[in-house]
Amino acid sequence: MRAFLAHKAHQVAGIREEFETMDPNLSTPVIVDLGKTKRKKIKQLREGRGKLLGDVEDAMREVTMSMGERAEGKELVPVVLVYRKKAKKRRRGGFLPFF
Repeated sequence: MRAFLAHKAHQVAGIREEFETMDPNLSTPVIVDLGKTKRKKIKQLREGRGKLLGDVEDAMREVTMSMGERAEGKELVPVVLVYRKKAKKRRRGGFLPFF
């Protein structure tokens, strides 16, 4: 759990540094990796509740605070992507290359 929290702190620090050096006329996306999660937590996020929603809200709050005055008059919209890694194809143990 401590390693996870340290990872989150590192992500937030990276967000803060990115916005401090960003051109005020550009809007770059902020990517926050929420890590590997269970289906139940993803379902709760889709329903608008749960721990993952709190993580997204924390990231949005941190971005808004780091932008300072540049956040005035802007509406930040969170976009959450859920993906699953594609399984690698397993080779069958044959002597011929096409098996």
